[in-house]
Amino acid sequence: MRRAHHANYKVFAAFEGYLPGWKGMFGLLLWLLVGAVAGAVVSAILGHILGSGLGQEYVLLVSYPIQFIPAMIYAASRSAAITTFPGAKVLGLDRNRFSSPSGLLCALLSVLVVCAASFVCDPLTAVLPEMPESLKASLESMTGGDLWVDLLCVAVFAPFFEEWLCRGMVLRGLLGRGIKPVWAIAASAAFFALIHFNPWQAIPAFLVGCLMGFVYYRTGSLKLTMLMHCVNNASAVILSHTESLKDFESWMDVIPGRWFWLIFAASVLVIVLVVKAMLRTELPGWTAECVEEK
Repeated sequence: MRRAHHANYKVFAAFEGYLPGWKGMFGLLLWLLVGAVAGAVVSAILGHILGSGLGQEYVLLVSYPIQFIPAMIYAASRSAAITTFPGAKVLGLDRNRFSSPSGLLCALLSVLVVCAASFVCDPLTAVLPEMPESLKASLESMTGGDLWVDLLCVAVFAPFFEEWLCRGMVLRGLLGRGIKPVWAIAASAAFFALIHFNPWQAIPAFLVGCLMGFVYYRTGSLKLTMLMHCVNNASAVILSHTESLKDFESWMDVIPGRWFWLIFAASVLVIVLVVKAMLRTELPGWTAECVEEK
């Protein structure tokens, strides 16, 4: 058998037969938790071996991808089992269907809107109670080490694995099963927020996740949401390495009140305009296609 033609990363072809629904979401979450435990065990072992020296900051490069492996094995096995049956249907994880705006313009708009969304989220997280010291130390360990190591883990690994899971599997699965787009996007954003395991990250993750879900729904491009995720995370890493800004917890602490709210209003306007522009794209189609016989 050969698969129906999709503009799709070959690495994602192993998953295109599995369309998780509501129940499948919890299956993926369960395997992610299993992976998180495995990653924590590996992290503890490597930490004990390497000690507290320079090698400690490289532990996350190994332990972070491990937590996604059980979910990926589970999804790939489900997909393989499904596509062995005659008439099985597949739906590619990454399909580029750009008409107007063009792909390049969509990429630029996606970068612009995620930057605006990050700024809009700032006042929401600022009103939360102070972050526990243990969580703050954990987050700082992800962004306060060697710059290139942090960028590789936070701005490359995280966008790849989390977008595969939250948009490529969860959102695509719900859309492919005929769930209304607004509910599918909200559910995938809630899933994205949940896997961050704390409200200080979950609230902005949900809002940014809704935007990334909308972009994915309109374009079918997982590369675009990975780009958005990369820009969002890379900016956080770079700011944490900027000496004059790394001790500030909010843009409200940096930008004077009137200017902050002017930028906030401009960011909201940018989001509205980008959403309107994305509504001009031709939908990629969210109906699974039959696997073709050789």
